[in-house]
Amino acid sequence: MTLWMACVLALVLDYVLGEPGRLHPVVGFGQLATAVEKRFNTAPDKAWKSLFTGWFSVLLLMAPVLGVALWVSVTLNGVLRVATEAITLWLAISLRGLTEHGLAVAEPLRKGDLEVAQEQVSRIVSREASALDEQGVAAAATESMLENGADAVFASLFWFLVAGIPGVVLHRMINTLDAMWGYRNPRFLYFGRAAARLDDLMGWVPARLTALTYMLLGDRKLAWRCWRNQAPQWDSPNAGPVMAAGAGALGVRIGGPSPYPSGVKHRPVLGGVQAAGSASVEAAIRLVWRGVWLWLGVVLMGAVLLSLVVN
Repeated sequence: MTLWMACVLALVLDYVLGEPGRLHPVVGFGQLATAVEKRFNTAPDKAWKSLFTGWFSVLLLMAPVLGVALWVSVTLNGVLRVATEAITLWLAISLRGLTEHGLAVAEPLRKGDLEVAQEQVSRIVSREASALDEQGVAAAATESMLENGADAVFASLFWFLVAGIPGVVLHRMINTLDAMWGYRNPRFLYFGRAAARLDDLMGWVPARLTALTYMLLGDRKLAWRCWRNQAPQWDSPNAGPVMAAGAGALGVRIGGPSPYPSGVKHRPVLGGVQAAGSASVEAAIRLVWRGVWLWLGVVLMGAVLLSLVVN
């Protein structure tokens, strides 16, 4: 029951306060990661050396923080423990931030202001936003809501429920390092492989639970068909099921050719046949919110049943 209480408190904090901005621990961790990468990623073209320094850098950054998280989880009890768990989870999730970023794109799209919508979507995706039409902006934002729902909400909830404070801290660190180093470019091809592989590993189960959540709360038949047939075509083993099932649940079409600064990237089409628009962005946000309520309900039910069995 205490885990459920911590989850609820964390979501309340997120809803009321949002993210703490520049004072966010993840920002500080990211700055430290940048310094470490500059210090050790000195020979990106030398595969074995770069692979070794990449693994070493990941361990160097994570070990002290994980040690503190383990110590806190072992020593704290009672109300102080629940409060600490709630604050830690609040700092890891970003449900309000996801909602605000999505609505910032959907609202100008609904008003027909493409330029503002392009500017806002450029804040959440790496695409060449100025080259996107209305449908392209909406598809990009819809994809971001579905994928970040998995990374920034459900994966954090999952690892907190599985391993408490150490679990959610470990996942957030790995996910942050993957976002910073997990690029397939000359600088990070080898150095960033450790972070990318660890992120794939930690995200495997949460991604599929997220896909299942989306499927249960939308068009089940289409979501399952998209998950089964389309997800394997995606280049990410975790983003594929999440976005395919999510797009199928909404009946919306995402993916396809997209402009990036390096050129047009031809990606598989995911989902149904309905063109993306402001409504699909808002529907994706609602899908994530409903998924959170579903998870809370399942956790509460599990806690009640466990207490009945124990007593």
